[in-house]
Amino acid sequence: MAGPFNAESTTDDVLEGVDLGGKRVLVTGVSAGLGVETARALAAHGARVVGTARDLGKARKATAHVLEGAANGGGLELVEMDLASLASVRACADALVADGRPIDVVIANAGTMATPLGHTADGFETQFGTNHLGHFVFVNRIAGLIAPGGRLVNVSSAGHRYGDVDLDDPNFERTPYEPWKAYGRSKTANILFAVEFDRRHRGRGVRATALHPGGIRTELGRHLGGDEALEARLAEINAELAAKGLPPFRWKTIPQGAATSVWAGFVAPAEEVGGRYCEDCHVSAISDGPINPVLGGVRAYALDPERAAALWARSEAMVGERF
Repeated sequence: MAGPFNAESTTDDVLEGVDLGGKRVLVTGVSAGLGVETARALAAHGARVVGTARDLGKARKATAHVLEGAANGGGLELVEMDLASLASVRACADALVADGRPIDVVIANAGTMATPLGHTADGFETQFGTNHLGHFVFVNRIAGLIAPGGRLVNVSSAGHRYGDVDLDDPNFERTPYEPWKAYGRSKTANILFAVEFDRRHRGRGVRATALHPGGIRTELGRHLGGDEALEARLAEINAELAAKGLPPFRWKTIPQGAATSVWAGFVAPAEEVGGRYCEDCHVSAISDGPINPVLGGVRAYALDPERAAALWARSEAMVGERF
């Protein structure tokens, strides 16, 4: 399948005929779902994958088939990292830097969604701390390993439509906590991080992009309150779509969900995706329409370069480290 690709394209469709032999790729969150499928597809096309996971035992079981299907010199190496602990993040990053081998593409895939109010080991609101700050520190610490011509791919979400980042109250210390609003803020942060990272590194040939993988049934939805709560939310979404004369929401398969990550990392032209937001294997248009997260498009605030620079500075202050 040569493309153009769409919402139904899979990882194997996107990578058909693509030889990743000699490429070294880092993927965060390879213990379930999209991370496992991303690692599988890349290793099957010859890439040497470094996969991070909080629970290495779980990751080994989940990725056993990845090694079995690896081809053309591809493989998988697992390393421990808990994005909710900056001590763990720094230890993992420092080990990679000490090892010194270059990385061609980083796919920041790991994350959590719509959790109850909680905090990371460092006292940050769970979703912002895990989804954004953990990756912010990790990626910046290993940025020097990303080879010229390489890319950073941040897995964000259409959920960014639920909220812009709040630089004055990132930990919900003064505003009421809402799980979906917190998720939206963290996913907007993923996009803004890519925008500013792209600005800082494109001069040396490294580009960054962010994306929405689509709606997929994975472990990410474990905090949603069970099937009844999920079905109620889908009913709301479909009612909104029906009112617009649009077809109902359809789940993607996991290979379809991971397709945009590998497309943005290896198939799409760098100048096309750099500093942009993608979905369904294409670059998204800016849309300020309804908050319904399945309608497509990216909010203008998520691509605002001034907002991206401000988030970078605020993030540095929060983690106590400048990059």
